[in-house]
Amino acid sequence: MSRQSGFALVLVLWVLSLLTIMAGSFALSMRREAAIVAGSSSHARGMAIAESGLALAGLMLMHPDPQQRWHTDSSIYQVDYADSKLRIQLLAETGKIDINSADQVLLQSLMAQTPLEAEAQTRLVNAILDWRDADDLVRIDGAEKKEYKAAGLSYQPANKPFQSIEELQLVLGMNEHVFKPLENLITIYSGQPKVDLAQAPKEVLQIVPGMDAALIDAYIAARRESAITGLPVPALVLRDGVYTLNQADPGTAAQTLRNVQPAQQSGAANTAPGLSGAITVISEALLDDGSSATLKVLVKKTDGGGASPFQILKWQRNPTAAAPLFTDEKDESLVRQYAEPQFND
Repeated sequence: MSRQSGFALVLVLWVLSLLTIMAGSFALSMRREAAIVAGSSSHARGMAIAESGLALAGLMLMHPDPQQRWHTDSSIYQVDYADSKLRIQLLAETGKIDINSADQVLLQSLMAQTPLEAEAQTRLVNAILDWRDADDLVRIDGAEKKEYKAAGLSYQPANKPFQSIEELQLVLGMNEHVFKPLENLITIYSGQPKVDLAQAPKEVLQIVPGMDAALIDAYIAARRESAITGLPVPALVLRDGVYTLNQADPGTAAQTLRNVQPAQQSGAANTAPGLSGAITVISEALLDDGSSATLKVLVKKTDGGGASPFQILKWQRNPTAAAPLFTDEKDESLVRQYAEPQFND
């Protein structure tokens, strides 16, 4: 009888242990599911706030008061909500390097940002030029049909302008590792051989030949001051292959600008930012729980005939290539901060 009692006790203990394990497993599973649901809810809320930032950008780009209109020179604007913050950065595509229009010198400077050796950079530049030109003539160190076939590739150069920046990855010598450092610096929507320095972010200004670090910092600071105060930006003037900052008064600076070739200057005042061309809008929401959501949208001003003044060309949720806007470094580009009630009317 005692043997049966002992067996029953052991069986009960085993059952209790099993039930304890099952209960713990169930509780853990519930906690995980609750965390997933909470995370999904936070992300959905953050994405909704980020989408509201896109609407705000469109509103402020069309503001009737030029002094209130948002600038597209990589300036950042912040809106404070009760339980979250929103930052919006605007970048005009004219302030980037157009891979369809840039000349060999600018492309060579661009490729210097990649991890390639100097000779490989030159080959890649010539391969890009061969890809976008209309002929089958091979440049020195370039690549046409024969070179692509020899490399074992099943395609050949398009011999026409790039249709997207992602197409650049098809060029012989290009790969994802090389493309990533260039992704935020290039465009196909500028149509200009030169960079519009008045719209260019710091990362692009660092590539432009004839610019040095001290000048770039001074110019960025002057642009930020202009976005805050509405005062003109001192002109960037190119002389003998080197840019200088014209610190003269606005009238003198304007006269100087009229005497310099358009490709050699950057105007003083950004009088109508964002009212033409294509613009990249980056909208990042930061919630009180530390989670965030980011939208990166490429838009283009329409001719006014449609229902919306902007056409969406590209839409990315939480893009890996977009640098976070809530950092100490990005604080330097913050030009205006709003409270949510300012937009309620």
